[in-house]
Amino acid sequence: MPASAANPVLRVPPAAPPAAAAYFAASLAFHADVADVAAALADGGGPGFAVVDSRSTEAWDQGHIPGAVHLPTARIPEEAARLLDKAVPVVTYCWGPGCDGATRAALALAELGYHVKEMRGGFEYWAREGFPYETSEGPRRRDADPLTAPVADGACGC
Repeated sequence: MPASAANPVLRVPPAAPPAAAAYFAASLAFHADVADVAAALADGGGPGFAVVDSRSTEAWDQGHIPGAVHLPTARIPEEAARLLDKAVPVVTYCWGPGCDGATRAALALAELGYHVKEMRGGFEYWAREGFPYETSEGPRRRDADPLTAPVADGACGC
């Protein structure tokens, strides 16, 4: 038996480099990283995109990204045109990687003609990486979780 057949990682061989490059390039066109969104929002010139929190009002009150637009997925068809400019790209988020809410919101917005990306990690990783957030009781910030973000200088080098 070839070694790769016994190895669960290589049981299905890696894609050819051109196919892998196309896949990863496409993935970056559909997704944004929490740290990149935070860096763009912190840039004084403006991020060049709108951030949409697709969760419920209760979730929004519990914590959301400063400056985000609150637009629950179910309300996108009726309210997107009033809250968002189709000329401005949109980054959606929900709770975290275990939730498809941001994906459903991104789909709904794309079907309406918006250029959209989904923020990987959602609000969970925003808070876990130590970025500031707002709650119904005021601003909050947690210490960065050393399993999700570097705690020394904030730059992961990736």
